[in-house]
Amino acid sequence: MGQVSSLGSRRSRQSRRRPAPPPPAALAGSGYLRPVGGAALPVCAGPQPPGRRSREVEEGAKEAGTAKAPARPGSEARGCMEWPARLCGLWALLLCAGGGGGGGGAAPTETQPPVTNLSVSVENLCTVIWTWNPPEGASSNCSLWYFSHFGDKQDKKIAPETHRSIEVPLNERICLQVGSQCSTNESEKPSILVEKCISPPEGDPESAVTELQCIWHNLSYMKCSWLPGRNTSPDTNYILYYWHRSLEKIRQCENIYREGQYFGCSFDLTKVKDSSFEQHSVQIMVKDNAGKIKPSFNIVPLTSRVKPDPPHIKNLSFHNDDLYVQWENPQNFISRCLFYEVEVNNSQTETHNVFYVQEAKCENPEFERNVENTSCFMVPGVLPDTLNTVRIRVKTNKLCYEDDKLWSNWSQEMSIGKKRNSTLYITMLLIVPVIVAGAIIVLLLYLKRLKIIIFPPIPDPGKIFKEMFGDQNDDTLHWKKYDIYEKQTKEETDSVVLIENLKKASQ
Repeated sequence: MGQVSSLGSRRSRQSRRRPAPPPPAALAGSGYLRPVGGAALPVCAGPQPPGRRSREVEEGAKEAGTAKAPARPGSEARGCMEWPARLCGLWALLLCAGGGGGGGGAAPTETQPPVTNLSVSVENLCTVIWTWNPPEGASSNCSLWYFSHFGDKQDKKIAPETHRSIEVPLNERICLQVGSQCSTNESEKPSILVEKCISPPEGDPESAVTELQCIWHNLSYMKCSWLPGRNTSPDTNYILYYWHRSLEKIRQCENIYREGQYFGCSFDLTKVKDSSFEQHSVQIMVKDNAGKIKPSFNIVPLTSRVKPDPPHIKNLSFHNDDLYVQWENPQNFISRCLFYEVEVNNSQTETHNVFYVQEAKCENPEFERNVENTSCFMVPGVLPDTLNTVRIRVKTNKLCYEDDKLWSNWSQEMSIGKKRNSTLYITMLLIVPVIVAGAIIVLLLYLKRLKIIIFPPIPDPGKIFKEMFGDQNDDTLHWKKYDIYEKQTKEETDSVVLIENLKKASQ
């Protein structure tokens, strides 16, 4: 009995010296698993450092009855007791991370089955919608998410909805691939991807219209234009359909016209007060009424392709050698959404100055203040004693719209300054040529007389001697003829005078 009591007391002292093993929950949380024998072993079974044996393994082995022989002398000197406790724990963590390959983490997620009943449909003109059903046999512990993307892995999306839509022109084939997974992590491998495609309408590609484009004019109406296809009859009757979210159904454009080689159509599209209206788009389709050409589609975002009307100049004035220009902005626009170009032409210096204005603000007491939807700009260094002509055009900026390349038409010109006296200038232009022409004519008429005065003729002595010593018979006959003629004339004159005197006397 004494031996039994001594043995019991020895065991009780050993049990007091030996710490109690941790509970199973603590072992599981600290990276330990309990084998069948009951000993707590590390999950990480990586290589141990030389001469080191885990004390936890020894104690577990003793408790399980597997340790028959005591530890060899000096084994503790080669174990972890030589190292500080913190360094030993760090070494164990490194072994678990390197050798275990993340064995302490969660188990890999199970791959889910693929989705079912994937289908595609088209609404309106260019709205493509894909729908599908959840996978069959999915895990009950999995919160299903659906990974989808278009061809070439574009526009990836992970969402819980079982549908996806997109606005796209149906001029080319478009496909969507869908898979299921249990989280929103993009790196997680989804199920097998299921693909569904939609093809454009059938028809000869060379018959479809080309260069289909639309412009939203002054936020009031939209004007679309296009060129006929190569394999199209000249007498083709085109039809344009359009749709946007403010419409209940698809509408047909009635105002088809032709300008040169281009065909076109315009329809009303007024901006509504809905703040999200401009974030929408207009879907366009052009075809013919006979169905012989391939339909052509286009999507026009309402934040692009906007062309304002030209502004209206209200006032021009000079102040301290500066020209102040005030104008009224086009309707449906605010000044902060517009970019301006002011052109000033000087008639005297023939200069052409262009100013680009982002913020049209100026202070001039002559202008009306607090006028709604008006802007002002100061042009520096303009001569007031000359004639200056001003015109303005505008375009949208990227603060409110995506497109900033469509300028409006030029506004009507307005002039200010002193005009040059053109009456004297025109008179001189008319008189000077007349004077010159008259002088030339006079010179031509009197050129010969001037020549005689300036250069008198030299007498010819031969003619003088010829008259002195010429044939006397001829000369005598000449004088006789002259005397007879002179005598007859004198007699006739005397008879006329006599008759006139007799008439006077009889009266």
